[in-house]
Amino acid sequence: MEITGRVVANATTKQVKGDRTVTDFRVAINHTYVTGGEKREETTYVDCSYWRNEKLALYLTKGLLVQIYGHMSASAWVNKEGNAQANLSFHANEITLLSKSDKAN
Repeated sequence: MEITGRVVANATTKQVKGDRTVTDFRVAINHTYVTGGEKREETTYVDCSYWRNEKLALYLTKGLLVQIYGHMSASAWVNKEGNAQANLSFHANEITLLSKSDKAN
């Protein structure tokens, strides 16, 4: 599966399960359509994780356009207040930077 969108905040990394590191970031995907003769835009936010190279986090900065290949997973739970919650996550296998990062030299 492939998604293309803009990074909404600088990526973060964290150590998990001993020596493994994960890079977490969020992407906004804009979808433009026309309904009733009126142009509308809808934005979907997707939480992403990348396990292969934590150094890439330096380049995943707010506003960067990226193309990501990987797979989606869904989770559901009941929070402390008893309300149902759900989340979609994208697990990236490959990331292509489509615009220039402010960290690139």
